[in-house]
Amino acid sequence: MAADLSQLVKAYDVRGVVPDQWDERLAALFGAAFVQVTGADAIAVGHDMRPSSPGLARAFAEGAAALGADVTEIGLCSTDQLYYASGALDIPGAMFTASHNPAQYNGIKMCRAGAAPVGQDTGLAEIRTLVEQWSETGAPTPSATPGTLTSRDTLDDYAAHLLSLVDLSSMRPLKVVVDAGNGMGGHTVPTVFASLPITLIPLYFELDGTFPNHEANPLDPKNIVDLQARVLAEGADLGLAFDGDADRCFVVDENGKGVSPSAITALVAARELARNGGHGTVIHNLITSWSVPEVVREHGGTPVRTRVGHSFIKAEMATHNAIFGGEHSAHYYFKDFWNADTGMLAALHVLSALGSRPTPLSALLASYDRYTGSGEINSTVADQSASTAAVAAAFASHPDATVDHLDGLTVTTPDWWFNLRASNTEPLLRLNVEARDEPTMLKIRDNVLSLLHP
Repeated sequence: MAADLSQLVKAYDVRGVVPDQWDERLAALFGAAFVQVTGADAIAVGHDMRPSSPGLARAFAEGAAALGADVTEIGLCSTDQLYYASGALDIPGAMFTASHNPAQYNGIKMCRAGAAPVGQDTGLAEIRTLVEQWSETGAPTPSATPGTLTSRDTLDDYAAHLLSLVDLSSMRPLKVVVDAGNGMGGHTVPTVFASLPITLIPLYFELDGTFPNHEANPLDPKNIVDLQARVLAEGADLGLAFDGDADRCFVVDENGKGVSPSAITALVAARELARNGGHGTVIHNLITSWSVPEVVREHGGTPVRTRVGHSFIKAEMATHNAIFGGEHSAHYYFKDFWNADTGMLAALHVLSALGSRPTPLSALLASYDRYTGSGEINSTVADQSASTAAVAAAFASHPDATVDHLDGLTVTTPDWWFNLRASNTEPLLRLNVEARDEPTMLKIRDNVLSLLHP
């Protein structure tokens, strides 16, 4: 009987509950399909610290080798470490992780050579079709000359590459608290930070895919409470929080206050533009702060606005030959990292910027954090389209408003903007509001929410 992959294969990756929705047998078929669709004769495979990850990754590798591909198994790694391997070795890669999802989940993030993304429109749909066919008819015909499995540790090379992209030579000593959330930051941070003048205070560095302390999702404020408290208790210069597969990084200032990822995007954009002689394109999605395009223009760059989602960002990075891209979800993309996202490189930029001057982080970031934002607010609705239409109608006659539909509904005036867009997987609408002051932001936020919940 053919496997039902409709709930397993998402827009950008594979993700589901193990073993209820998928297992090592299906992982092997995904490995074979990945090789067939990419045409690769060599691939890299890595995995996170979840209990199911080593077995799934090995099954995928064996499925790929059966179709003739030589497999470099890089073992425990962060997602951006897998992207490094794909870029440096110039081969497709597969990362076994479910990022910040609970312990029973696992998934695969796949890329072509040079860390180019694999999504629904770039190979994932074809991979799904093959796996469904083979799960019904039996495994594909193996190659007459099966590929090899070779182990390779890329952690030191990954760290050296990142450190080569940021000038850290004039850093003053810093005290830094890092919350790895029992995820892969506990594996990568000690090596990347080893040569820096940093007093590292580790929090939850033990690799544990059951996440015994808190969910490894720093986007949710409740998951950075421990980090905030530790920064204050230690009198630290800043705190860093990584998600489960350590491709996203969140920042807490010396006062224990969470820093907007838009402010980090603006800071890094200014630094990357300076590295490029004050020229270059910077990609930002449409829910980043007004601060981002403003800072980009002030530093000589060209901002390009895009939809939410890493596949759109990476596509725009390639199209515009952009030097940097940022999302409000704390994904940061770098031309010098094969247009892929790496929270660790963004963290190094923050450390370099802070370490090169005597001011505290809050003062350093003040010029990059200019407006008041609501954060993302989810509303459960019966009909996403009807609810969005009702909000659009309510603001249609506003004298100063402009409306666009690049991604959901965006309404903009000189003093505020909001974006309302549908979730792809749940009956939710996601609202983001920003204004020049807090009373205005609260007024617009409450107005839109009252329309969603009449």
